[in-house]
Amino acid sequence: MSQKYETMYILRSDLAEELMEQTVLKYQTILNERGASELETQHRGKRRLAYELKKQKEGVYIQMNYTAPASAVLELEKTFRISEEVIRFMTVRQGE
Repeated sequence: MSQKYETMYILRSDLAEELMEQTVLKYQTILNERGASELETQHRGKRRLAYELKKQKEGVYIQMNYTAPASAVLELEKTFRISEEVIRFMTVRQGE
């Protein structure tokens, strides 16, 4: 059964623009291949972090809103954990 989710993740700010776009597309593809729909991605821009994360002081915030089965979210988060581009991520299930 599909639920609505919101995922916010922070990419390293030192990534080239092209690599950043490829990374965002990679995560969108992961969701689409696993049955996600209504995928909406918003670039929130580069911001200074409240504290240093993985030796980074700034990060690029990306927000994705989508409807997907829980297995798609698990796969996405697994990919985030092993990625060197992602500093931090959080997924929240949206209420009705």
